Amino acid sequence: MSSTVHLTGIAWDHSRAFPPLVATAQRYEETHPGVRIHWQKRTLDEFGHTPIDEFAQKFDLIVIDHPWAGFCFEKNLVHDLKPLVSAATLAELEKNSIGQTFNSYCYEGKLLALPIDAATPAPSWRPDLLKRAGVQPPQTWAEAVALAQRKLAVIPGFNADLFLHFVMLVKALGAEPCADREKIAPRETMHQAVEMLRELTAPMPREIFGMNPIQVAERMTTTDDFAWNAFAYTYNNYARPGFAPKQLRFGNLLSLKPGGVRLRSVLGGTGIAISANCKNIVAAPDYALFTASGHIQKTIYVHAGGQPSHRAA
Repeated sequence: MSSTVHLTGIAWDHSRAFPPLVATAQRYEETHPGVRIHWQKRTLDEFGHTPIDEFAQKFDLIVIDHPWAGFCFEKNLVHDLKPLVSAATLAELEKNSIGQTFNSYCYEGKLLALPIDAATPAPSWRPDLLKRAGVQPPQTWAEAVALAQRKLAVIPGFNADLFLHFVMLVKALGAEPCADREKIAPRETMHQAVEMLRELTAPMPREIFGMNPIQVAERMTTTDDFAWNAFAYTYNNYARPGFAPKQLRFGNLLSLKPGGVRLRSVLGGTGIAISANCKNIVAAPDYALFTASGHIQKTIYVHAGGQPSHRAA
């Protein structure tokens, strides 16, 4: 009898992230009797800021977001998936991944993770509270500021989120963020972006500067403190009946002026990477592909609370 393959994985701590992986692992084990997969989780802050090399020593499967791709490449922390997966399979996944979710894990000719989750900042709101206030969801920056002045609006102002809001506005103001390796953008453009954020957040309570998107969504669905969130990384769970006491609705980003082009926010989401220390480079990428596949993404993954990156879902 062949020995059992044991794989360990590290994800992050939210209903959008952890339960879908446990569910896919359970089903994979049922269809692959010789494999056992054990997932653990870390906080959202640890997910974004703890260096991946600390996890690469302990886990076979690491859920990452794309800003870690370059770090993983430079330190040789994860396997390049191109030699481990057929070109035809990867081409199909690339074709059917939403937006740049697949390409965001490509670095220096290598594929460092398979996309499983898609997210980007977008507005969310409580339809009941906006109706009570007699307003529609804002469509322009001026309308957003007006709603903030009525103490109805919020944004996550935690430092990482605030920086990404800033980059979004720099892009909207006509600069290409970080095109120059020496600076983010022209000083006058950055000053304008900061002033816009100051105008929007001035009427908001100072506590928002310690709140991440999850904390804002929890606050909006458990209290009546805020009716509309201008932009935060999306968590579809809060739009699902029964997940929270009140449901959120999600919609399109603002335009800076009426009829103008909508803001373009910064891609988020996650992918599964295979640690360079993983000894089983057959089962690990096979399970990652299973989780990233259209069939699983539109069934087990999304039903368990996930926010899929595959177009089939």
